Amino acid sequence: MSNWLTIYQVDAFTNQLFKGNPAAVVPLTEWLDDELLQKIAAENNLSETAFFALDEQGELLLRWFTPTSEVELCGHATLATAHVLFEEMGFGDDQITFQTKYKGPLTVTKESEGYSMAFPNLKPEAVAEVPQAISSGLQLEISETLVSDDYLVVLPSEEDVRAISPDFKILAQLDRRGVIVTAPGKDVDFVSRYFAPAFGIDEDPVTGSAHCVSAPFWAEKLGKQTLTARQVSEREGELACIVSDQVVTLKGDAVLYMKGSILVA
Repeated sequence: MSNWLTIYQVDAFTNQLFKGNPAAVVPLTEWLDDELLQKIAAENNLSETAFFALDEQGELLLRWFTPTSEVELCGHATLATAHVLFEEMGFGDDQITFQTKYKGPLTVTKESEGYSMAFPNLKPEAVAEVPQAISSGLQLEISETLVSDDYLVVLPSEEDVRAISPDFKILAQLDRRGVIVTAPGKDVDFVSRYFAPAFGIDEDPVTGSAHCVSAPFWAEKLGKQTLTARQVSEREGELACIVSDQVVTLKGDAVLYMKGSILVA
């Protein structure tokens, strides 16, 4: 007997098709073997594929896989999953709490325009010495680097961020998930790009989890809790960030691109 799964593809952190960051979302009635989940994510070949199902306590468990690995936190695929539940699967409340393996509960609230997500504050700390792989991989002389779940490299201007042409093989040698490169924005508080080649993602279009690192840095530097951000990848995406001691609230929109079926057995 054939085993078919429903699959959605959603563009997150945008209200326009073909912008923002595309994520696959696969609802499950029961958990599949991790090897199969990884194969599905590899076949999708998107930055992340999100899988969710009810756990034994009746709570929604959410997991995310890149084409090569499971990750501990993913913003855009969480937003995409919430969008599917609210808009495609008829979730009745205006708030969803996902249970996750590594970062605890994550809450997404449907608002009059877009969504609001409560994520952990991953404020970075300065590093004593910039890893050589960052300078060589970004092909830059770097003066300010911090670290949390990712490395955070601070550059003088938006133009500097846009001009980066990394060596992804060198960046893949780093001991963190990826590298955020950021600077003050021209018409937003800050801009960024994000590279995670060790996880099969040379450049991620719009990375919610990276803003859990970068937003606390800019909140302190600019002396403000509410910030506007733009990730200046080829697809670009925008989000608002509200920073408190323990939480970074990320606000953004999403739009459905595709609904289909996949055959897994």
